[in-house]
Amino acid sequence: MAGRLLAIGECMVELMQADGGLMRKSFAGDTFNTAYYARRYLPADWSVDYFTAVGCDMISDEMLAFIESKGVGTGRIARIEGRSPGLYMIHLNDGERSFSYWRSTSAAKLLARDADRLRAAIEASDVIVFSGITLAILSPEDVDTLLAELRRARASGKLVAFDPNIRPRLWDSAERMRETISDGARAASLVMPSFDDEATHFGDASIEATIARYRALGVADIVVKDGADGATLAFGERRSHVPSARVETIVDTTSAGDSFNGSFLARYVVAGDATEAARFAAAVAAAVIQHHGALVEKEKLPG
Repeated sequence: MAGRLLAIGECMVELMQADGGLMRKSFAGDTFNTAYYARRYLPADWSVDYFTAVGCDMISDEMLAFIESKGVGTGRIARIEGRSPGLYMIHLNDGERSFSYWRSTSAAKLLARDADRLRAAIEASDVIVFSGITLAILSPEDVDTLLAELRRARASGKLVAFDPNIRPRLWDSAERMRETISDGARAASLVMPSFDDEATHFGDASIEATIARYRALGVADIVVKDGADGATLAFGERRSHVPSARVETIVDTTSAGDSFNGSFLARYVVAGDATEAARFAAAVAAAVIQHHGALVEKEKLPG
């Protein structure tokens, strides 16, 4: 059955390594990456839209054209005078990545300022995706606006998917980070955390502890990603584990979790089998980390 997926967050200008010591420009961001991979695998009768804000400058024009070229709708994107997209640079060391960011005037920080526009976009969608980064870039007042609309969506039966994607540098305190991430989970029907983040920042001693903590927040369905150790799923009373797909050489782990999220959702919302969807998503993530950059071309991904 046809549907609409809406991803909410920040798309940024991405600078990544290229041959000869050069840098290559692209556009990426965790929830946009998720939208990109969902679009790759959802049927043609599903639409995928991105909800954010950009500026009115040339690089914003380029970003919108790029997003549209990937099959992701831009009709829900606001344009704000005097603002621009943020920028980040990927640094790689043996396939593991770190980042430098420039985002002080990012238009996406104002994405939830227009509550009516936000509500209209969410009401028009069947699946809504957001992340801890989405929450981290917003003011506390705008976080409240966004989460109120997401709670309404969840209560109406929509699938609200949340990746905590914990980035401490984006938060003014660890306490507010943990509190807001927990509030984000309370607004979601599906949470997709990474265990290393949960262990580091919430002190979870095991994947079972992570599942129990999110269950205590009222989350119905949980997928805990654990890198090379695969993913553990808790959907209602059913538990399952999916191993990671084998990778000979890791080139760039950027977007490993995002590609898992997008391909998982694409399979799950159509077929309804969470374990099969996770197995497929593990294969997609394995392909993604064997290439540079966040968005890997369709020809290099599993069919």
